[in-house]
Amino acid sequence: MDTTLQSAPAAQAADNHPQETVFRMLGAVAFVHLLNDLVQSVLPAIYPMLKSEFSLSFTQIGLITLTFQCTASMLQPWIGVYTDRHPKPFLLPIGMCFTLVGVGLLAIVHSFPVLLAAAGLIGIGSSTFHPEASRVARMASGGRYGFAQAMFQVGGNAGAALGPLLAAAIIIGRGQRNIAWFMLFAALAIAVLYAVSRWYRTHLTLFRRKSGQGHGPQLSRARIAGALGVLATLVFSKYVYLASVTSYFTFYLIDKFGLSVASAQVHLFMFLAAVTAGTFFGGPIGDRIGRKRVIWFSILGVAPFSLLLPYVDLFWTGVLTVIIGFVIASAFSAIVVFAQELVPGNVGMIAGIFFGLMFGIGGVGAAAMGHIADVAGIAFVYKVCSFLPLLGVLTVLLPNIEKR
Repeated sequence: MDTTLQSAPAAQAADNHPQETVFRMLGAVAFVHLLNDLVQSVLPAIYPMLKSEFSLSFTQIGLITLTFQCTASMLQPWIGVYTDRHPKPFLLPIGMCFTLVGVGLLAIVHSFPVLLAAAGLIGIGSSTFHPEASRVARMASGGRYGFAQAMFQVGGNAGAALGPLLAAAIIIGRGQRNIAWFMLFAALAIAVLYAVSRWYRTHLTLFRRKSGQGHGPQLSRARIAGALGVLATLVFSKYVYLASVTSYFTFYLIDKFGLSVASAQVHLFMFLAAVTAGTFFGGPIGDRIGRKRVIWFSILGVAPFSLLLPYVDLFWTGVLTVIIGFVIASAFSAIVVFAQELVPGNVGMIAGIFFGLMFGIGGVGAAAMGHIADVAGIAFVYKVCSFLPLLGVLTVLLPNIEKR
């Protein structure tokens, strides 16, 4: 039955009882997040091939990442703010069309400026997807907000982990034009998002009523702004570190241990798979023990391992990167939900800001790390980044807003 047509008593009953988790919608947006991030992860996965074919420097590789992640970040907060007030369910499949065009362009590009344009189009597709899809995940959560956000996010992490493997199998050694096969994943995402958008439009009225009932924590505007600033700083430390791994880890392994591109991609997959697992467990654990505790453990807890990483052999590099990936990934779902609870009723804005920060900070960090690699060597990048998780100590400044 369409929830927008409920009678008054039925609507009141729905408001007084927890809504059931709509797993098919959570599964749908998580699946599309997988497809979206799988397609996006093709770009860094083929960096060695692009570096060879276009004679790129590490700085230029960093600029590709910067272009993608800035277009993916700058639009997201504005889209989130606008759609909080004027939801646009069918923006989801429309945005994915930009990704489809960007992938097609990436398969035929023959110059560096057009390569940047292709990366930018893929970034625009991402910027329209995340705020609205995050809202759908919250609508379908049934009150299990950490679980829903983690399930949504784990889809993206799984896609990012699978992307390099599929790129190695389909593209590496077979030519640039094989990138076009990934257009099929974008087309499938468009089809699924059309169905999601229809459900979203149908259930929007009930979600607005429920989301309007909540009240934020009894904190001053300055205190809330300060807490959001702390969360943004933690996202900075997390995603600059992750950018150093996802963009340059294959180069680091090839340079330091003499691995082949294929072997280095397997190590990158292991790291990204650990990120996926950490994301999955972080959300539900935050629902149970509190999101602030998860943030403490995830950011600051990874510091001993990141500080040790630049000084170990290949075996322990693999072990430590798996531990780092698992621990550091558990924070993001907790950070997003914590921020949404600080300013309730602004789901899209918060999702846009923090997903935007994720991409933007990662892009700036990747560009900076690329320049450092050109000047001081790729190994020095990991020595610099190893200190970033120490910023996790700032978690002590977050207010205690969660009910026991």
